[in-house]
Parts: sequence; structure tokens; C-alpha cells
Amino acid sequence: MNYKMLCSDLDGTLLATKSDVSATAIAEIRRIKDRMKVVLVSARMPKAMYYIQRDLGILNEPIICYNGAYILHEGKTLSSTLIPMHLVNSINDLAKTFEIALGLYYKDEWYVPGDSERVQKEIKYTKSAPVFQGTRAVLNDFEKRDIGAHKIMLMGTKEGTDGIFPELQKTVGTAVHLYRSNDTLIEIAPKSISKLSAIGTLLAEEDSFSDVIAFGDNYNDLEMLQKVGCGVAVENARPEVKAVADHVTLANTEDGVAHFIKKNLFI
Repeated sequence: MNYKMLCSDLDGTLLATKSDVSATAIAEIRRIKDRMKVVLVSARMPKAMYYIQRDLGILNEPIICYNGAYILHEGKTLSSTLIPMHLVNSINDLAKTFEIALGLYYKDEWYVPGDSERVQKEIKYTKSAPVFQGTRAVLNDFEKRDIGAHKIMLMGTKEGTDGIFPELQKTVGTAVHLYRSNDTLIEIAPKSISKLSAIGTLLAEEDSFSDVIAFGDNYNDLEMLQKVGCGVAVENARPEVKAVADHVTLANTEDGVAHFIKKNLFI
């Protein structure tokens, strides 16, 4: 297999643990990185991705953050797409009804209204720290700065998340992407972007999606794996993701991405 670009999701895919890439994956990425572009594609914020880039030796490559809403290359912004404030406010109003907390992201800024087990897990897994500030104060600040959110994370109970998800689909589903990360988390991204569209932004004029191999595990990876030249799902991926992938490799905890690269790329 010969491709010009390798794109990989992080959590549940490239990362063998909740926060770190394994020595095996580091060795395999370093083996191929001079022969093809290696681009990390994640829902994470930039500073939660840079340490992984550094470990892999690919700080010279672009990163795709927030599911494609924010693309950076060596610290320079290549593309930035925000959820407008009228939608952020509508989502916040609905979240209050279901007693769900909002995590708000803009560039490398992360705001949460208070500490919780979920927030502590996010700090641990992403090696990033939030600013603890009331949601209304953050929204007022965003409005004064004339910005929006690159990503919104809704954090609640399973019951609250079950209740709000269909309401979000009805009220803002045509204007934003909604991803159910797990039973208690919903991630929201701008509708006009995706991981696939972000990859398209990085392709050279003479290249196409057929020149890309991509790895993923979750719903926000579906389109990417469907449309690139080779889509690879890890064994722990959602059944819907494995169904559209060209190949299924080992689970992330078994270094599935590294295993596939070793067996198939530049052997």
C-alpha cells in the first residue's frame, strides 16, 4: 500500500491508553513519516494534541482539531470555523432545562462551570486544564469578543443526555453536528465541517482522497473512513464504523494502528 497522507483519530484509535501513544506506535509512525504526511485528526483542542505530535516526531505536520473546525500548521491557523453565538445560547438554554453542564472551547481555551469527575477525567486524559468560570459569564465574554465556539461538550447524567439529545436534533440538528461520545457526553461541532472536509483542505491540488489512508473508531470518523482511499477501523470501533471500513485492525489497546502500518505500509 502506498499513500501520500495518513490521518488518524486519537482517542480509542491511535492511543493505546486514554492519554498516551505507545512506543510501538511511535516507532511505526517515525518509520514512515518521511515518506508520507502523518496528520492527527481529533475532537481534541490543540494543546491536547501537541504532546502526541511531539512524541511521534511530527510537529512539522498540520493538526486537525475539533473534528475539523480548527486546522493548524506549526502554530499558524489554516482554517477556523465557529458555532455562532445564537446557536451556542440556544444550546445553553436547552442544557439548563436538563441540568446539563457545558464545556466551551475556542482555540486553546477550555471553559467549564465547575469541577466534576468528568472534568477531572478530561484533564487527566488530555493533559490540559480548563478555566473554571460560569457559563453565562463565558458566553458574555464570547459575545464581547465577537467569537463563537469551536466545540461544545455537554456533560450530564445518562438520563439527562438521553433526554436532551432528541431535543437538540429537533432544535439545532440542521445547524450543527451532534455526536454522542458516550452515555453521558454529547459533542457539538459546526455543521459545515467534518474530519473529511478538513483533510480535503490539506490535500495538494494534484492529490485526492484516494491518496489518503485513515484510521478511526467512532461516529465522527464514519465519513472519513468511507471516502478516503483506505479506511481502517480498529476492532473496538462502533459496529457502524467497522461496517463501512475497508479493513478492520486490532483494537487500540493492542496497537491496532501500528500493527496495520507495520503489515501494510512500505514493507
